Amino acid sequence: MVFAHLHTHTAFSLLDGEGTVKKVLDRAKELGQTSMAITDHGCMFGVIDFYEYAKSIGIKPVLGCEVYVAARGHKDKIHELDSSSSHLILLAKNNIGYKNLMNIVSIGYVEGFYYRPRIDMDVLRENSEGIIALSACMIGVLSKKILAGNYDEAKKSAQEFIDIFGKENYYIEIQDHGIYEQKMLNRELVRLARELDLGIVATNDIHYVKQEDAEFQDVLMCIQMGKTIYDDDRMKMSTNEMYVKSEEQMSELFSYIPEAIENTQKIADMCNVEIEFGKLHLPEFKLPEGYTSVSYLHELCEKGLEKRYPDADSSIRDRLKYELSTIESMGYVDYFLIVWDFIHFAKKNGIMVGPGRGSAAGSIVSYCLEITNIDPIKYDLIFERFLNPERVTMPDIDIDFCYERRGEVIDYVNNKYGADRVAQIVTFGTMAAKLAIRDTGRALDMPYGFVDGVAKQIPNELNITIEKALESNKQLKEMYDSDPQVKRLVDVSSELEGLPRHTSTHAAGVVITREPVQTYVPLSRNDEVITTQFTMTTIERLGLLKMDFLGLRTLTVIRDAVENIRRAHGIKVDMDGMEMTDPETYAMISKGDTDGVFQLESGGMKEFMKELKPSTLEDIIAGISLYRPGPMDSIPQYIANKNSGSIKYKHPLLENILDVTYGCIVYQEQ
Repeated sequence: MVFAHLHTHTAFSLLDGEGTVKKVLDRAKELGQTSMAITDHGCMFGVIDFYEYAKSIGIKPVLGCEVYVAARGHKDKIHELDSSSSHLILLAKNNIGYKNLMNIVSIGYVEGFYYRPRIDMDVLRENSEGIIALSACMIGVLSKKILAGNYDEAKKSAQEFIDIFGKENYYIEIQDHGIYEQKMLNRELVRLARELDLGIVATNDIHYVKQEDAEFQDVLMCIQMGKTIYDDDRMKMSTNEMYVKSEEQMSELFSYIPEAIENTQKIADMCNVEIEFGKLHLPEFKLPEGYTSVSYLHELCEKGLEKRYPDADSSIRDRLKYELSTIESMGYVDYFLIVWDFIHFAKKNGIMVGPGRGSAAGSIVSYCLEITNIDPIKYDLIFERFLNPERVTMPDIDIDFCYERRGEVIDYVNNKYGADRVAQIVTFGTMAAKLAIRDTGRALDMPYGFVDGVAKQIPNELNITIEKALESNKQLKEMYDSDPQVKRLVDVSSELEGLPRHTSTHAAGVVITREPVQTYVPLSRNDEVITTQFTMTTIERLGLLKMDFLGLRTLTVIRDAVENIRRAHGIKVDMDGMEMTDPETYAMISKGDTDGVFQLESGGMKEFMKELKPSTLEDIIAGISLYRPGPMDSIPQYIANKNSGSIKYKHPLLENILDVTYGCIVYQEQ
């Protein structure tokens, strides 16, 4: 193959690109292509997904972005002068270029956002190393000037790009989507390239996978603009040629200039970014003088051990030593110090912190550091559920904070590590089944009542899809088979279902890095919140420290209740030291009187508690664990065993393991 697509918009060009990363790359593979670039509009949301999937199917990934170049400076924001911008394709040649690309894209969002993320020539000048630039489409800097009759100005701009990137790293890009103006534009672009001795490269401005998908991308753009397909004043592609074309098609289109095809592969061969997964990039924890990270952690744990276990026997001390050696060997010492530090800050400042969530409660180190308030020895919790040398993954300590004061903890972390080293994490809202139908119906200008009627046929089930709904709901299938309008609505919706629709900020996720965040991941902006452009799972795979700072209203309610008791009765309630043995509390729960009780207030849980009649905290823990899809099947047996007091174990060896759950297997540890 001598051709590679270097101008590709995936579904991460939100509500503009219609092809998912997988579909776009699968099509390139099907056509026998061996390299492909990702160049989404102004962002790098999809580059890691693209990189990993391309590698998995034997395609060389070229990582890039189609950036927006501001009309003036990227910080200028006067509507009459700065509302329009021009395009420029940037491709990372190597890891230096990849870092520079992340910096450019981050600056576009953090500093330059005005309608869209914008950068300027100075930003490019400061971050040009390791980057190849292509002059882009009809909205490129050069193309806009040529189309406006300013050839000499276009030539000056080209010279400026040469000065920034070097002649060998700047290419004149030509495209042919059957648009009349493009024919004239290409002649002038080739002329300019010849006059300045620049390479020429042919691209197709990919926005969907196959030619017939143009209809779906058109609907997608209507959803973006809040328009219908019948509106005359909407933005619309004037061609259906923006799909993944074969080398033969591209060679035929540009048969008069074969070098433009050959240069695509030449550029792809020049681009060699290698992304490293799994290597830890923990922030540096500032230690008191005279300490190493290991010695400081050991000292904190020893002090905690004296407080938590004043009469600790050798088994407890051995457990602590074992956990500490595992933490050290896996490289997570600083991780525990960082978590200890901000929880210590919260407690010192009267910010309520939850007792512990998830597998971290199985660690005696967490308990001694007061990261958790659950005694793992008392509850027979297993450390390996949390950290296991056989399964090297980053520890995951999710912490609940008082909802009203969670922000203070994040501010503390910002101040300690530097605002440029802390960011919240992006999450994507996707077009789920019902939303896809409603969005598509509006774009197709179908009556609201009609669309609503179809949408309501989608069952309210977790992870439901339109395809599953057609299989499970006979009425929907009959409507689909008998009514052409329903069929069209469902077919178009099915194509758009699951695509990312918008970005938002993850409710709890925060990343803390050793160097500025944009050294590792590109940044975005969600209103006034700076977020990463990569999701939580991607950030973890890249070896970055991700923490969940969960704001829990229940803690705020408990805080207020404790304060009200103190004011009204002069009694200071110690929530952390409270014994969980009060019979009146269990009687209340057994009556289903649990409005406002965390995780026990739903109708289903109330009924379950009435049948279960819990008498210990273990009963409630098991109840919460059982009340979810899958384990629910064991609920009748669990209730029967508890209330009968008669348990038959399948083997005597199971008694010590299953006695606490009345003979039923409830927990992963069991």
